[in-house]
Amino acid sequence: MYKSLRHCAKDLERSGQLIRIKSEIDPNLEIAEIHRRVFDKAGPALLFEKVKGSPFQALSNLYGTEERTDYIFRKTLPALKKVIALKADPTRLLKNPLKYWNAGFTALKALPKKAWFNSPVEYGQTTIDQLPMVKSWPMDGGAFVTLPQVFTLGPEDTKMMKSNLGMYRIQLSGNDYRLNEEIGLHYQLHRGIGVHHQQYNLSDKPFRASIFIGGLPSHAFSAIMPMPEGLSELTFAGMLGGKRFKYAKDDQGHILSSDADFVITGTIQKGIKKPEGPFGDHLGYYSLTHDFPVMKVDRVYHRKNPLWHFSVVGRPPQEDSSFGYLIHKMVGELAAQEFPGLVELNAVDAAGVHPLLIAVGKERYMPFREKVPEEILTIANRILGSGQTSLAKFLIIASDDDGPIDTHNIGAYFDHVLRRIDWKRDLHFQTKTTIDTLDYSGSGWNSGSKVVMACRGPEKRHLATEINAEIQLPKAVMDAYVLRPGVLGIKLNTFTSYDEAKEEIQELGQQLKNQNLDEFPLIVLCDDPSFASQTLNNFLWVTFTRANPSHDIYGINSFIEFKHWGCHGSLIIDARIKPHHAPQLIEDPEVSKRVDELFLKEDSLKKFV
Repeated sequence: MYKSLRHCAKDLERSGQLIRIKSEIDPNLEIAEIHRRVFDKAGPALLFEKVKGSPFQALSNLYGTEERTDYIFRKTLPALKKVIALKADPTRLLKNPLKYWNAGFTALKALPKKAWFNSPVEYGQTTIDQLPMVKSWPMDGGAFVTLPQVFTLGPEDTKMMKSNLGMYRIQLSGNDYRLNEEIGLHYQLHRGIGVHHQQYNLSDKPFRASIFIGGLPSHAFSAIMPMPEGLSELTFAGMLGGKRFKYAKDDQGHILSSDADFVITGTIQKGIKKPEGPFGDHLGYYSLTHDFPVMKVDRVYHRKNPLWHFSVVGRPPQEDSSFGYLIHKMVGELAAQEFPGLVELNAVDAAGVHPLLIAVGKERYMPFREKVPEEILTIANRILGSGQTSLAKFLIIASDDDGPIDTHNIGAYFDHVLRRIDWKRDLHFQTKTTIDTLDYSGSGWNSGSKVVMACRGPEKRHLATEINAEIQLPKAVMDAYVLRPGVLGIKLNTFTSYDEAKEEIQELGQQLKNQNLDEFPLIVLCDDPSFASQTLNNFLWVTFTRANPSHDIYGINSFIEFKHWGCHGSLIIDARIKPHHAPQLIEDPEVSKRVDELFLKEDSLKKFV
């Protein structure tokens, strides 16, 4: 169990899982590119000893591999999993009391604790401009805190167990923010801080907030954890860290984490918003500039010998993918409790998490009748009606009575579904609804549509792995590749408008209607089918981050019957880049050259060239 973030870093260094970078590194783009390159090679955690413009050292890639994430929490995860297992099935205590008898004590011993000493206020204060001002992508609006733990209490709440601890990115500089005086907070749909903000709007009390950076590795993780009902993030942080979350209060009434390396305190301004962003985000595109709340900065505390803990996000997978891995490892069993009948659920990281959920459910309604989707449709509706899973855009659900199926073997899952899917029956749309704030494929900010693909029954077709010579593609098709079994990728003209796309794809459908495409149940229109065919991750990213179901799904020989849309032939997803989409993330070539030189001269980085 670690006493601090520095203690964790030293342990990783002793075990060969952390390297020190001794050269001075510019936090403006260079530090992020180094991180990305090392992450791509499944490399170690990175301790930057000299950050240009800052007296503080910085640490990244802490959770850069699943193996290192397991290592960091190796001493505490087993006890935490017992607590979660008991929540999923309390009868386990009766069935195996020797195994679970101490689970309750684990939770009780992790309750937050007020600390009268050892608080950041004892160590020192600094200013925003002295922090490592990490800018990750060329079009980013400024420097951001990428692993913040934002702490708030409601206006009438005084108990720590009523608090909210969430990870909402923080913009430190740029745009219209007055440096050192104010910072931007970006929080989205279904976030707990929004509830507190609404409460303060109805109150005359100041909306105080504290932003913790660093601290025990469990603290950053607890800030992104979708907590089971009735379990505080602070208690979870204590259980996962093996050490109670200690806190103090400064003379201005702000809560301080005693273990944080840095604490930024301030007051969120009611009724005041400023442009925040752009920011290169985890879908692989920029989230654009929008108005978000502003926090007036009161103080910036730091502990002795602190580490600025940051990450770099971009097209997945990235370091934050380990968060999803650990969440599934810990709370996978709770899914069945939250969604009765659900067997498995995977928010597909390579597709940006929210754009694509794949699931397996049970069918118990009518076991004596023909196999058709029934119960799995009710499960799908429950998923789309609950918390952050309601932000899903594509939800594919299969039935466990069609044979063994694993949502984490994504390639095999798609093969299973595409062999069975019936496009006349299995598509269910929701239009004019909400999607993820970071997803710009929709009809407006936070606005788009959803589709459920519910699949059950015997195999209907084989899946092609090459384009048969008998298939005659129309002249409008500029290029074509098999993206994966049963999926044909086609290049047409660049997308210009939905009116033109509708005419273009209807004409394509007419020309393909008489072709034998049964072994290609899915056709994806994309700008570069060669790229989309190279890896499963490329297919997932291109197809599901660039399509809005209501606008971008078409079908060969399609029909509407009593409000139900379907098609007799192949389904077509238009995954071309649209004019309203956010720009893709691309490195700055001049920065890349400088980083090339650094990797050749810095001893700790040479092996990653």
